[in-house]
Amino acid sequence: MLTKGFVIGLTGPTGAGKSSVAKELAALGCAVVDCDQIARQVTTDCVPCLQALVQEFGADILQNDVLDRKLLASRAFASPEKTQKLNELTHPWIMQETKAQVQEALENGKAFVVIDAPLLFEAGVDALCDEIMAVTVPFEKRLQRIMKRDNISEELARARMAAQHPESWYEERAGKVVSGRLDEETLRSELCAYLAALSEGTF
Repeated sequence: MLTKGFVIGLTGPTGAGKSSVAKELAALGCAVVDCDQIARQVTTDCVPCLQALVQEFGADILQNDVLDRKLLASRAFASPEKTQKLNELTHPWIMQETKAQVQEALENGKAFVVIDAPLLFEAGVDALCDEIMAVTVPFEKRLQRIMKRDNISEELARARMAAQHPESWYEERAGKVVSGRLDEETLRSELCAYLAALSEGTF
């Protein structure tokens, strides 16, 4: 923990429903640091990071100085080795900005700061957290969500999923596991109880 307040790491495999959980936590007054948004910012504005990606994945991933994210994804998720390389090149920059945003939220008096990070452990962001929450749903449900959400083929969706750990991996590492299939009212009630238990030291 960087200063007073609880830092909660929110993670889980792609398509599990982390965004819905993060939205509810924000509605309950938590500050939410979105690592996907930070990653997009880094791969848009951080010149050293972009240069490293071009060197690794090809000059054509930049079109008129704009990153072709679909092309990068198709190459980065082509193998575990390429995915690892992508992470090695981007994570240090993402970590730096994440830490700055968490610190700012805590200094502004937020009691709870949520770090929404699909690669929470892989990027080392869990080192900033007091508690870990994982959001999971079964594989086939995630597959359908990803295809619809990103408008991509089943083949590409499966490739993205294969680049991540299974649901059980996240569940084993989390102090709190939330189902990504809960309705809004049930989800809010469960999250309210969780935050209250943290505040009271009973979780």
